[in-house]
Amino acid sequence: MNKLFSIGFWGAVARFILRNRPLILIIIAAITVFMSMQWKNMRFTYTEANLLPDEHEVNVEYNEFLSKFGEEGNLIILGIKDSTLFTVPKLNQWNQFSEKIKKYKEVELVLSLNELKVLEKRKDSAAFDLVPFIKDSVFTSENIDRYKYELFNKLPFYEGLIYSPNKKSIRTAIYLKKDIVNTPARRDFIVNDLIPLIKDFEEETNMKVHTSGMPYIRTLNSQNIIDEIGMFIGAALLVTSIIFFFFFRSFRATFISMITVIIGVMWAFGILGLLHYEITVLTALIPPLIIVIGIPNCIFLINKYQQEIKLHGNQAKSLQRVITKVGNATLMTNLTTASGFATFILTNSKLLKEFGIVASINIIVIFLLSLFIIPIVYSYMPQPKYKHLKHLNKKWIGKFVDWTVRMVKGHRIAIYVAAVLILCISIIGIFNIKISGSIIEDMPKKTEFFSDIRFFEKEYEGIMPLEILIDTKRKKGVMKLATLKRMDELQSYLSELPEFSKPLSVVELVKFSKQAYYNNNPEYYQLPNSQERSFLLSYAKSSTNDTDLLKSYVDSTGQYARMTIFMKDTKTERFDRIEEDLKVKIDKIFPSDRYDVILTGKALVFQKGTKYLVNNLIISLSLAIFLIAIFMAWMFRSLKMILVSLIPNLLPLIITAGLMGIIGVPIKPSTILVFSIAFGISVDDTIHFLAKYRQELIANHWRIRKSVFAALRETGVSMFYTSIVLFFGFSVFAISSFGGTVALGILVSITLLFAMLSNLVLLPSLLLSLERSIANKNTLKKPSLKIYTDKEIDKSEETE
Repeated sequence: MNKLFSIGFWGAVARFILRNRPLILIIIAAITVFMSMQWKNMRFTYTEANLLPDEHEVNVEYNEFLSKFGEEGNLIILGIKDSTLFTVPKLNQWNQFSEKIKKYKEVELVLSLNELKVLEKRKDSAAFDLVPFIKDSVFTSENIDRYKYELFNKLPFYEGLIYSPNKKSIRTAIYLKKDIVNTPARRDFIVNDLIPLIKDFEEETNMKVHTSGMPYIRTLNSQNIIDEIGMFIGAALLVTSIIFFFFFRSFRATFISMITVIIGVMWAFGILGLLHYEITVLTALIPPLIIVIGIPNCIFLINKYQQEIKLHGNQAKSLQRVITKVGNATLMTNLTTASGFATFILTNSKLLKEFGIVASINIIVIFLLSLFIIPIVYSYMPQPKYKHLKHLNKKWIGKFVDWTVRMVKGHRIAIYVAAVLILCISIIGIFNIKISGSIIEDMPKKTEFFSDIRFFEKEYEGIMPLEILIDTKRKKGVMKLATLKRMDELQSYLSELPEFSKPLSVVELVKFSKQAYYNNNPEYYQLPNSQERSFLLSYAKSSTNDTDLLKSYVDSTGQYARMTIFMKDTKTERFDRIEEDLKVKIDKIFPSDRYDVILTGKALVFQKGTKYLVNNLIISLSLAIFLIAIFMAWMFRSLKMILVSLIPNLLPLIITAGLMGIIGVPIKPSTILVFSIAFGISVDDTIHFLAKYRQELIANHWRIRKSVFAALRETGVSMFYTSIVLFFGFSVFAISSFGGTVALGILVSITLLFAMLSNLVLLPSLLLSLERSIANKNTLKKPSLKIYTDKEIDKSEETE
């Protein structure tokens, strides 16, 4: 009775779809128009992906820092390494270039050669004046040489700020207004104003300008993400349509499938807009993912339709049976795929949550679109001719299926030995996997802005900001000589680390003040001693209060100090060691009863975020396995069948993880997605095979061997088709300029290829080897998943 009810349900679904074809098409068209109207609400990200939850300790500390000193990522730097710069015409052009930048409303401050200030002792009071470093209105070769000498040899304060430690390059620092840093105004200024200005300067002077800084990097990186969305969609459509046509040799089938997935892509963009989610490096992958995942739905439905036509030649009956026979199994496979993505919703990372929500919704959406559109469109078309069905008899596909049958029949021991051997090698590889928390590792390596990052790393010893927030626990505690000496000791320690640039803090300003007091003699660029303390610090305080020099390094109460270091791109293991040693040093220098010191900054937040995601990887993958195990339990009502179905799908994941360790692909925000995505997709083949196997068991009166090989021959072709489409579909991501996206595409493709072989060879072998334990009437008597036989469907139709 339950069986007839289930058949009746899907029969009712089939009749509803085929009897309401115009209405359903109108509804789909209306929703598509509505979704396209939501595109205007799509937002592109203007910040780095925050991989940590808001309440995480690292985020709390970073937000505390921002509350004291505001947005840190507002610095753009322009660098020149050219021996002709210190000539009259070139230096004039460089200064004019800086003046043009300063006029833009988005710019807060420009620190360049012509804007440099030096401290000069006042004669009327115990204070300093800030006076221009360049006093001449007209440049000559003589005064340029003098300025160059004084800059490099008498102004250590500007080392790392204006000139490189090796004294071979000069840079200009552009501080954007902090309120535009995370808004579209930042992008408009950089793309529409700054970049054209730089290009014009380069053409006029024939000097190369290197540009970097977090706002600039983020803008161009985001632009690359946007540019690649269209490229991915086009490439995914092209690759999948070519493969689809190669298999089916039918323009009609290819066209219907492409229309279906294109509508799915339009809905995917609409859902992003409807939910007001940002386009990030992850959500940008969803539209092409929908194409790649949607095409296998089309393959199963069209392949089954053509098989039915070949069997009895009745189009109406074929369309109804496509929905009745395949609907339940296809729904389950899409649910398992969606569950692989949905596990990301349970993480505390906003980035992964949004990706999981949109991806899982769209997978169910593309299933429904396929289920509605394909039968309806085919119902309006002529019945397929013999040439459209010839692909069902392709010899080369038959040979592949015959090979899998031969392997399962005669070489099961070899299959197990190979599986165990590969498993052992993979486990060895897993122990060699590294974790990467680099902000720039996944950035496009061939872009100009990436080569500029490397330029500043080499010339200025770092580009990624690391911040140290020092709380003296009392107002005006920063300017106490004891505090300054402690900060100076920490700076000396940091300067010895090759991964860090020269630290910047109020200590440098106080040293600059002492140098100015002693007539700008660079030998006095040091902190005052105890005898000089009272009058030098009074000079420094009164001067900096008037000129506002301290505001970047000391808060308004004088209780909090900021120390900024720029860090080179550093491996996670090395960074962890540095952080550990640094915290020990900080605890030693700053007693906890008198100071609170926080290590923070974008570089640290990203490193910690990567580690957090790795921990979530284990959780999300475990959840995916658990959810799919529940699906299996519900569908097959057998613990042993759950284990048999999971083994062929876990092995490819272990192989991929081992391969990552062997070839040196690290775990990072992009590659950790591989496992949950691949597992959710690969288990689809298992469901189709086991469902067909159960049907064959009943039809063959529980003869195990005959049922296994019948199921293998029946499902082998569709599994091969879908696996090839998925393999090449995910390989599309290899054309990305982002290293992480390339790794994601290749690794998922490899995993799905192994999963296909595992499901076609290892799964049937396990069923045969364990036939006495699992394949009996009680084990598979009443599963929830049914692929119905013709007799069952005919009986249902007669009952109705």
